[in-house]
Amino acid sequence: MPDVHRRSHGRLISLSEEVLMIVSKICALALFAAVAAPASAAAQEAPADDRPTGIAVGLTAGTLGIGPEVGFRISDHIGIRGNATFLGISGDYDSGDIQYDGKIKLKSFGAMLDVYPMGGHFRISGGARINKNYIRLDAVPTQPVEVGDAVYTPAQIGTLRGRGEVKDFAPALTLGWSGANRKGFMFGFDAGVLFQGAVKVREFTATGALAANATFRADLERERRALQDDVNDYKVYPIAQFSIGYRF
Repeated sequence: MPDVHRRSHGRLISLSEEVLMIVSKICALALFAAVAAPASAAAQEAPADDRPTGIAVGLTAGTLGIGPEVGFRISDHIGIRGNATFLGISGDYDSGDIQYDGKIKLKSFGAMLDVYPMGGHFRISGGARINKNYIRLDAVPTQPVEVGDAVYTPAQIGTLRGRGEVKDFAPALTLGWSGANRKGFMFGFDAGVLFQGAVKVREFTATGALAANATFRADLERERRALQDDVNDYKVYPIAQFSIGYRF
């Protein structure tokens, strides 16, 4: 059990590092594009009939999930946005003779204050989310496996269940690009980080013959602590969201 979990988690950590590198490159490119864009284009005044009310509605999708988004452009330089995002991701995989069923549930709600330094497309955004994301992992061994400091049979273990959660309140910081402050269809992109803190690995449970055995439960706790040590240093979650909508 420990080796299986650590190999699987090691792959997740490597993937997280790659995603963070990609996000940082995207942020740098967005900043370069904003600086290189002609300031005169951002300063052009829209015709009277095209002046917006400031209200925009749309859909956002990305690493936070998929869901509705509502925004209000107070002026050319300031705006606010709020959205709710949801997504369920699951996958089965084999490691040795054990098959694992992993589920990630993305569920969060947030608001951002947008600052458009040049009054155009480029924006710097800060805000926070109510973060209800969690991870669940189930394992049903088909042969003896090591848990903690001992080897146990499938009958003794039954089904292993673990859960990882993050803190409910998470600040966010992004760089982005949005449509012009005028009526019509628009699209946007934001890249940055969600400061969600380390994933908290909750107590492991089992359904087998030794589920209530004190020694076995102590080995389950050793496994939980080992996994907790692995994730303690990973406290940010990458944000990469696309959006499309209509400004009224």
